Amino acid sequence: MSRFAPADLEELRDAVGEALAVEEPLEVVAGGSKRGFGRPLQLPRLLDLSRLAGIRDYQPSELVLTAGAATPIEEIDAALAEAGQMLAFEPPDLGALFGLPEAVAGQRTLGGALACNLSGPRRIKAGAARDHFLGFRGVSGRGEVFKAGGKVVKNVTGYDLCKLMAGSFGTLAALEEVTVKVLPRPEALSTVMLWGLDALAAVRTLSRAVASPHDERLLAELGSDCEASSLDDQASIALWRAVRDVLPLAGFGDRAIWRVSVAPSRGGELAEAISRRLETNWYLDWAGGLLWAAIAGAEDGGATVIRDAIRGADGRGTGHATLIKGSPELRRSVPVFEPQSPPLAALTSRIKDGFDPRRILNPGRIVDGT
Repeated sequence: MSRFAPADLEELRDAVGEALAVEEPLEVVAGGSKRGFGRPLQLPRLLDLSRLAGIRDYQPSELVLTAGAATPIEEIDAALAEAGQMLAFEPPDLGALFGLPEAVAGQRTLGGALACNLSGPRRIKAGAARDHFLGFRGVSGRGEVFKAGGKVVKNVTGYDLCKLMAGSFGTLAALEEVTVKVLPRPEALSTVMLWGLDALAAVRTLSRAVASPHDERLLAELGSDCEASSLDDQASIALWRAVRDVLPLAGFGDRAIWRVSVAPSRGGELAEAISRRLETNWYLDWAGGLLWAAIAGAEDGGATVIRDAIRGADGRGTGHATLIKGSPELRRSVPVFEPQSPPLAALTSRIKDGFDPRRILNPGRIVDGT
């Protein structure tokens, strides 16, 4: 495999242009912490974006930060913490889940989090990564430099290409620079813990809690029919970081790990339906709207059972199941991402044709052949 590590936008354009000229696809990588996410790739060229790093503009008073796409999340977090601010979408660190060496696990990048549209527990209130993505500069699969968005929300006009790039997994463009909105960090944290509830009762209580004001006494009243306790600031940070990074499922070896998004009211019901048919360890986030499940003993990693459970008995249920972790063989044999309807698949293909008609950037990462 040939490796290319551009140091600036011009070298990035040249690297994509050279690959295009010889029709050799590129695997786009920054920190490398998410190479196990998506369909496995075996491509002749590696486009290493790790040199495109560093905070380039940060205006705390404007709540806006611009950085090289490969800037480590840890560097971003440290700079924001000094100003009492944060990335409100809480990009997760999946290194422990993937069993990565510490050196690789710590290489989360801002561009990688945006390209995968990864968000943590605050998503239900603060929004997804794409909602904080204001602008970018990059190179398309045509070898063309382009940019979109701006450094303030009011400057974003026309098509919102940031939301298109979020979740594209490097299949449409190689990002060189990104701009994000940041938010003030809470002055203090407290978490109310409720014990002894089954899945359905817990989801009902979570839904009521999300709809209520953030008053600890009120939240405690929601659990008046069960045991309740509370966590202070530091304990709360540790708990929610574990939830964010999927640490409860990090020790399950070779099990397939699924991330399932449904309406919050269905989370507990879905978890129980899957557990009746498969050996499953699971937990819920986003007030029941996000199910994390570790599946054992299923030839297809549980794909059929999980997606049948999403559709429900009447076949009309909606949701998205993503295989976050699985063997390369499993990730080749089952749809890693939720299968698209024919109209949506046709639209996706047309978008790919517009940005990368020769299938140079991460072909097959999301769907076989594209």
